[in-house]
Amino acid sequence: MIPRTALALTAGLAAGLVAGPAPAQPAPEPRFNQVDLQAEVSREVQNDLMTATLYAEANDPSAAQVASQLNRITAESLKTAGEFKTIKARSGLTSTFPVYDRANKLTGWRGRAEIRLESKDVAAMATLIGKLQSSMQLGGILFAVSPELRRQTENELMTEAVAAFRSRADIATKALGGGSYRIRRVAINTGGPIPGPRPMMAERAMAAASPAVPPPTFEGGTSMVQVSANGTVEVE
Repeated sequence: MIPRTALALTAGLAAGLVAGPAPAQPAPEPRFNQVDLQAEVSREVQNDLMTATLYAEANDPSAAQVASQLNRITAESLKTAGEFKTIKARSGLTSTFPVYDRANKLTGWRGRAEIRLESKDVAAMATLIGKLQSSMQLGGILFAVSPELRRQTENELMTEAVAAFRSRADIATKALGGGSYRIRRVAINTGGPIPGPRPMMAERAMAAASPAVPPPTFEGGTSMVQVSANGTVEVE
């Protein structure tokens, strides 16, 4: 049996919990004029990375002979490329497919094999491509900004993007008749480079027995790297 004193104390505590004042809520923070802004900065950067695709084709009544020819040309080309230490070379797509005549009769096989080159050394790439064009065709070349140069440029542009954002915030503050502003939110976006004109090239191959082609001349061109800052400011 619970003593009467204990019952009275328990009831008093319960009443206090029910009737007690609610905790004070913080006053809502005042909001002034909020403006969404965006600023973009960009820089023209020299393309410093060159990639090239070369390929060989073969035709023969025997699929094995087609594969043998392509394997030989690819192996020799990769061996030659290995002499250029500043160039990365690797095998590309390889395919073999049947050839039929109008009567749907199998007449032979045709195959194609690629190698892909990549380097920042344009002069060495030109020399190597000239050597390989004695047995392969140049499918195309592409110039771009290397990942390292892109990151470096973006890091530098971040400061400029924030400064441009603040400049726009100053303009907006004056336009609204405010005396100052506070940045509520800001996001910095770094997109990929905006490509400028990039030379592409495709040529017919010289005969396999012909001497090496004189080194071609390449111009890498430029790309635009862009960084933007967007967010919200509060004018006071």
